[in-house]
Amino acid sequence: MKPEELLFAKTHEWVSVAEENGAKIATLGISAFAIEALTDLVYIDLPEVGKQVEAQQPFCEVESVKAVSDIYAPVDGEVIAVNDSLPDALETLGDDPYDTGWIAKIKISDESGLSELLDHTAYQKQCEEGG
Repeated sequence: MKPEELLFAKTHEWVSVAEENGAKIATLGISAFAIEALTDLVYIDLPEVGKQVEAQQPFCEVESVKAVSDIYAPVDGEVIAVNDSLPDALETLGDDPYDTGWIAKIKISDESGLSELLDHTAYQKQCEEGG
């Protein structure tokens, strides 16, 4: 996926929404900007499949040598898949954050969280302004 095609949360998660079997599914990960800011990732705590998540609430975390950072759900819904290969290959997040570096897929139960997301241009502006 190209970053220009994605939506972004102010907390640096990216989101791609697709229709699958009549349901809206959000695939998400963390942006290249966030990965660069974190540097040296050492651990990711993936959410459980079946976990109910709420928009703008932490649902998993990533740890770097600097800090532990929450990853926030962009929408309300249920985690239906996680990228099980990430814990053993954290470099994937930095090498390909917008494709093979996805973290989770959420079956959306409430789309209102999508209205809070930024397009690529607005997200780039936020990053350039130090955010």
